Amino acid sequence: MNPFLQSIVALWGQLGINQRVSLIVAAVAVAGVVTGLTVWSNQPDYQLLYGRLKEKDAAAIVTNLQAQGVKHRVGLTGGNIYVPADQVHRLRMELAAKGLPGGDGVGYEIFDKGQFGLSDFVQRTNYNRAIQGELARTIGQLDGVASARVMIVQPENRLLLTEQGVKPTASVFIEVNGRLESEAVNSIRHLVANAVQGLSPDEVAVVDQRGRVLSSELKEDPLLGSASSLIRYRQQVEDYFAKKIEGMLTPVLGVGQAIVRVSADIDNESATLIEDKFDPEGSVIRSQTNTEDSNSSQEARKSGATGVAANTPGAPGAAAPAPEAPSVTNAQNRKNQTISYEINRKTTNVKRNPGGIKSLSAAVFVAARPPVPAPVVAGQPPAPPTPAPARTPAELDGLRRIVINALGLKPAAGQNLEELVSLQETAFQPVVVDEQIKSMAKESRVQGWVETASRYLAVAIALGAFFIFFKMLRTQRPEPVPVELLSLDGSSGGSRAASNGPVSLTPELLNELIRQKPANVGTALRDWVAAAKRN
Repeated sequence: MNPFLQSIVALWGQLGINQRVSLIVAAVAVAGVVTGLTVWSNQPDYQLLYGRLKEKDAAAIVTNLQAQGVKHRVGLTGGNIYVPADQVHRLRMELAAKGLPGGDGVGYEIFDKGQFGLSDFVQRTNYNRAIQGELARTIGQLDGVASARVMIVQPENRLLLTEQGVKPTASVFIEVNGRLESEAVNSIRHLVANAVQGLSPDEVAVVDQRGRVLSSELKEDPLLGSASSLIRYRQQVEDYFAKKIEGMLTPVLGVGQAIVRVSADIDNESATLIEDKFDPEGSVIRSQTNTEDSNSSQEARKSGATGVAANTPGAPGAAAPAPEAPSVTNAQNRKNQTISYEINRKTTNVKRNPGGIKSLSAAVFVAARPPVPAPVVAGQPPAPPTPAPARTPAELDGLRRIVINALGLKPAAGQNLEELVSLQETAFQPVVVDEQIKSMAKESRVQGWVETASRYLAVAIALGAFFIFFKMLRTQRPEPVPVELLSLDGSSGGSRAASNGPVSLTPELLNELIRQKPANVGTALRDWVAAAKRN
C-alpha cells in the first residue's frame, strides 16, 4: 500500500470517535462549499436587458427569448428582464429589429405596412394615433415618469368653417414615481405643443395618477403667469446673493458657520417714459431769409446835329435849333434779412421692463467661536474646554461692511448700516437629522454592505472551511494517555496492580497493555522517549 495511504489509515486508527465525527462533518462542509462555489462560478453574469416594461412588452420579449433558447431572469416586479452580459447588446439589436419593446401605444410603425383603400378620416386618425404613441414613449423616458398617455384633439378639416377660433387641445396622463418638479411638467407641455401644429402650451393639460392637475400653476395667464415668473425671478436673485455671501464667509468662518438670507425688492412694473426738455437760454438758428432791393436814378440830355453843318456858324438863312428836354432814369436798392431761432429741446424715450432691483437687505447669523480645549496634563483628568470669547463689536461691524460691499450697496450719508445688513452672533443648535432620513441612510449603508459582502462571501466561506479542516487535521492527534496498570485476574497468573502505592512495570504487564491498547501505548512511549531526550 502507498505509504501516504498507510499513514492516513494509521492516523485514522489513532483517532477517537468524536474526532472522527468532527472530521467527517468538516469534510462534508468543505465538499458542499466547494460544490456551491463551482456551481456559482459557472452561473452567467446577468445584466439588465430592459427595465420598467409593461406586461405586454415583457411577455413578448420573454416569449422571444424562450424561442431562441436564451437564459434569462425576470425581476420581482415583472418589468425587468436580465440576460447574460455577453448577449445584452446582440439581443437588444435583434429585438429592436422586431419592434420590441413596442411601448404602450402604437407609433409611426403603423404606416410601415401599406394599406390601400383607406378613407381620409382613417388616415388622419392613424396619424393622430402615431403622434400620440410617439409622444407617450418620449415622455415615458423622463426621470420620475413611469408611464404616460397622450390624447390630442384636433379640429376637423371643413371646407366651410362654422366656428371660428377652434384650436387643437391635448391632455397628458402620467404615472409618476414620487414628486415631479414643475420644470419637468413645463417641459412636457412644450414637448407636446411643439409636436402638434397650432397647439399652444396653455392648451396642454398634465394630470397624474392621483388626479392632480400639474399644469394648472404653469398656465400663461396675463396676471398669474407674470406674478409666478416674478416670484421665481426674485427667488433666483435672492439665492444668488445669499450664495455669494456664504461662499465668501465660509473660508473665513468655516463650513456651516454662517447663515445668510437676502431680501430683494423687485420692480414688477413696466413703463415707457417720454421726456422733453427745453433750454430757454440755449437757442439755435432754425431758418434765415435775406431780401435785397436796389433802385437808381439817371438824367440824360441830347445835343444838336453832328457833322460839318452843325459846326458851321452863321449860315445865311438858317434858323437856330430848338433845345430838347432831358430824360431821367430812376434806380432803387433795398436789402431785407429774416432769421428764425429755435429753443434747444431734448427728447428722451426710456422703456423700463419689470425685474429691476429697487433695494437689497440681508440678515446674517454668525456662529459663536468654538470652545478652546484645555491643555492636557499628565496624570490628571481632562479639564472641560474653555468658552471662547465673543466677537467684539468692531469685528461684527467689519463683517457687516464686507457683506454690504459684496451686495453692492451704497449707504447714504448718515444711514445706519444695521438697516441694510442685520448681523448677529449666536450659538448654533446641533443639527437634528430626521428619523426617516436616518433610517433611509442606514438602509442604504446596509444594502451597500450586503452587496459588497455577497461578492466575497462564498470565497470567504470556502477559505474558512479549508482553514478549519486543516487546523483540525493537524491538531487531531491521539491523546497522550499514560500507561494504565491493569487489574488482572488472579487466575491468569499475571501481575496484579495494588490499589494503593506504586506498581512496577514488568515485561508481562507491558505486553498485556500493548495487546489491549496499542495506540495509547505507542503515544506514551513516544512521549517518554522525547522526555528522556530533553532530560
